[in-house]
Amino acid sequence: MIDAATIGGVAPATASSTTDEMPPIAPRLLTDLLDHAVDAHGPWPAVDFMGRKWTYSEIGALAKRAARGLQDLGVTKGTRVGLCLPNTPYYVVAYFAVLRIGAVVVNFNPLYTEREMAHQVTDSGCEVMIATDLALCLPKLEPLVGKTCLKRVVVCPFADALPAIKRRAFLLFKRHDIAHEPHDLRYARWANLIARDAEPDPVERHPNDLAVLQYTGGTTGVPKGAMLSHANLAANSAQMIAHVGHMPEHQERTLGVLPLFHVFALTTVLNYSVDTAAEMILLPRFEMKSFLATAKRTKPTQFFGVPTLYTALNHQQLHGEFDNVRVCISGGAPLPLEVRREFEEKTGVNVVEGYGLSEASPIIACNPLEGLVKDNACGPAFPGTALEIRDPSDPTRLCAPGEKGEVCARGPQIMQGYWGRPEDTEKTFIYGALRTGDIGYLDEDGYLFLVDRIKDVILCGGYNVYPRIIEEALYEHPMVAEAVVIGIPDAYRGQAPKAFVVLHGGDILDQETLLDFLRERLNKIEMPASIEFRDSLPKTMVGKLSKKDLVAEEAAKREGQNSGQGSGGTTA
Repeated sequence: MIDAATIGGVAPATASSTTDEMPPIAPRLLTDLLDHAVDAHGPWPAVDFMGRKWTYSEIGALAKRAARGLQDLGVTKGTRVGLCLPNTPYYVVAYFAVLRIGAVVVNFNPLYTEREMAHQVTDSGCEVMIATDLALCLPKLEPLVGKTCLKRVVVCPFADALPAIKRRAFLLFKRHDIAHEPHDLRYARWANLIARDAEPDPVERHPNDLAVLQYTGGTTGVPKGAMLSHANLAANSAQMIAHVGHMPEHQERTLGVLPLFHVFALTTVLNYSVDTAAEMILLPRFEMKSFLATAKRTKPTQFFGVPTLYTALNHQQLHGEFDNVRVCISGGAPLPLEVRREFEEKTGVNVVEGYGLSEASPIIACNPLEGLVKDNACGPAFPGTALEIRDPSDPTRLCAPGEKGEVCARGPQIMQGYWGRPEDTEKTFIYGALRTGDIGYLDEDGYLFLVDRIKDVILCGGYNVYPRIIEEALYEHPMVAEAVVIGIPDAYRGQAPKAFVVLHGGDILDQETLLDFLRERLNKIEMPASIEFRDSLPKTMVGKLSKKDLVAEEAAKREGQNSGQGSGGTTA
């Protein structure tokens, strides 16, 4: 295991990009962010959820009640508590409640399959889960309670967070979206959790304590828990403040449609907003009509999105929804230049692209909001961060400016390591610098350009999709003999999975039948965009299935199609 002192070691003075305009970042507890907002701006609105609002004072008081309730359930320092919640006030309150008593937040995507839930529960040692009563989530937890390390589930009624009129409408017209709640003492209601108006017992905490387990595929495709401390996440928020620069006199309003369980939103929509006492305008999911109506009603000043959001908005007639936006950042996946330009033309709002990963809380580079923005660049190093480019074949060697190599990073936001995986942790650091697994270069101005990915991970609309998970699901079908999944360009999501399958001799299977089989085993994001059946698949010299050859074939096919279209001819 690499300790925090080693990870935060001094970067080499040459062949690196460093932003040094900010002083050293003082380590903080994440709960300090909320406490300061409550003390300085208690009456300010903290959360707007579908038109219903909570002030910072109200969120702070609810977080203390929930912390007391969790202690009454047996949660102690170090207990892993899962949050399986869409963007709702429940997430904000539960997040700070868990952290206040020294427990650890484990983020769960409510769209996970039962198998993915089970893996993450078991790997993290999650003992308590806080989840909504929605049918897309709660039933997948039932088989795990009492049969894994998961002991208790706190159920949050989705309708109770809505404004009165919308609550009645939801209960009347959306009852099928609500899951049957088991009559089981292992299930607790949110109302009971916050019923006791008492302070939580004090717990000794330190900024270097583990705060969040953020699961990621890393370089192997096997989901691993990135250990992010209070200091890591609070530092990335402080870096955001330095990056955004001067803060205006009025309160900021952050439009939060990115899910808070995603590390990009965790920092930008939640931690940074609370750190600056901004109002968080939360939407439980992206639905265009509701999104645009909410933007029109609330007049946000800050918007953080993934490329698929900007692509979708480019296909809409906009009517001033972004007129008040002054901070607009894209992350989670590469932002195509034409998408950025079209959005800027439609809205008059400049979009800057950043780059990061779960292991870095997540931001390590971003184009400036005011200053030089370079096309197709991720920008210079984030404030207080050092970027290095290292030779992939000899990571001990630093590359010169303009030379391509593996992107590595140092800074106070870099994780402590992978949960329970010391060997993977060791491989992910080189001389204390985080190895990102991405190939890029730094230009003469210190701007980072990404070129290719070492990882097999597929970036779908800002989400990591791991080919191995899809391949394992394919292999469960009795007719599948071989399967390989790669990422192919997708105009909307950036990338999409494509599967290549060889069937056992004599078997006959069509794409739709196999997709139906996968729908029971994969979530919607993981579903292949297409399946190509072949008699054989390319293999390496040692007999391994070769993804590299398939990627090259797909690239050649696209090039042939583009040249055929450009010349007015036909393509094979």
